[in-house]
Amino acid sequence: MPRQKFEFANAVGQTLAGLLETPLSGRPEDWRYAVFAHCFTCGKDIAAATRISRGLAARGIAVLRFDFTGLGGSDGDFANTDFSSNVADLLAAARALEARHSAPSLLVGHSLGGAAVLVAAQSLPAVKAVATIGAPATADHVKHLFADVEARVRRDGEATVALGPRHFNIRRQLLDDLDAHASAAHIRALGRPLLVFHSPLDAVVPIEQAARIYDAALHPKSFISLDRADHLLSKQEDAEYVSATLAAWAGRYLGLMAPPARPPGTVEEGEVLVTELDKHFLRGLYSASHALLADEPLGAGGSNRGPTPYDLLLMSLGACTSMTLRLYAERKRYPLDDVDIELVHERVHARDCAECAERDGHVERITRRVRLVGELDAAQREDLLRIADRCPVHRTLASAPAIVTHLVD
Repeated sequence: MPRQKFEFANAVGQTLAGLLETPLSGRPEDWRYAVFAHCFTCGKDIAAATRISRGLAARGIAVLRFDFTGLGGSDGDFANTDFSSNVADLLAAARALEARHSAPSLLVGHSLGGAAVLVAAQSLPAVKAVATIGAPATADHVKHLFADVEARVRRDGEATVALGPRHFNIRRQLLDDLDAHASAAHIRALGRPLLVFHSPLDAVVPIEQAARIYDAALHPKSFISLDRADHLLSKQEDAEYVSATLAAWAGRYLGLMAPPARPPGTVEEGEVLVTELDKHFLRGLYSASHALLADEPLGAGGSNRGPTPYDLLLMSLGACTSMTLRLYAERKRYPLDDVDIELVHERVHARDCAECAERDGHVERITRRVRLVGELDAAQREDLLRIADRCPVHRTLASAPAIVTHLVD
């Protein structure tokens, strides 16, 4: 997915570093926007934040992920931060996003970032949905990470704590601020649809914290168990599962456009239906069992949410060619391991077209390149190339079919 560097100022004027992951298709005015809050002492570039943000962008949701003050590429001293400053950073990110693009309609928080979005959402009226991933119900939960130095911090005002392979200075203000965020009452007042992701195997934030969030929240609320995942979602498939299910869940609240489901029986077997989905070029394509989109590129005035009509034509011919070759190779017991079909449509002058010697003016030409993989001899390859021209779609196109159009009520 395309990404943009996104820097903005926090509440005290320090520069925070962020990245905006944007969808590859669609018009920016049709996108939905989200802010992703990373886990305690992590950063915007942690694998889970990167993969989930890109997965959401692939599904039409632009995501801003950023480093909290004093972490990653952001200015400031981590020792001077606390949970309240994290919430303030979230609000600054949301307002900067609104100023440059659009206000976020989705907040996503991982671990302590999840606790932060539960607080920040109430100050962001444009937010329509909130999701937490492996999050504690309240910020004070993270105090267990530095329980062995808590007494020293309270006595001396500051201490160094080892969190994984890194060391951080923490100050008494952090402990005091965490103590001030020990109540889950704010979750009941969230007033937004909430989705809670949590792994029953999470060794950092136990799943009982997810139960606390869920019990405190009012409906609509949902819970998804991340079976066999660790706290950091270090396996790629776990992060991809979160992005896919999160996008599907959030879509109904964010108004993401998708082909509307058609009532059973609307389209008969062997027929297709094409409907308008906007007043530009976006169209819904329906068969008896499937729904697709067709569109035009941004440069042509479309929103690029689906293949163009000519793309679909080439795909149809390519799919039919590939299927025909596979069936023939299986019947002849040819050692065909794989087949790729590349196609391109051009409008060329007849004199430049070796296959169009008897025609004048401009002609339509489809070039099909067939790549056969396997221990095939020359005769088998030549035989398969001959069969490529026998696919039913090829024969239909070559026969110049009569197209009859009727006006119906």
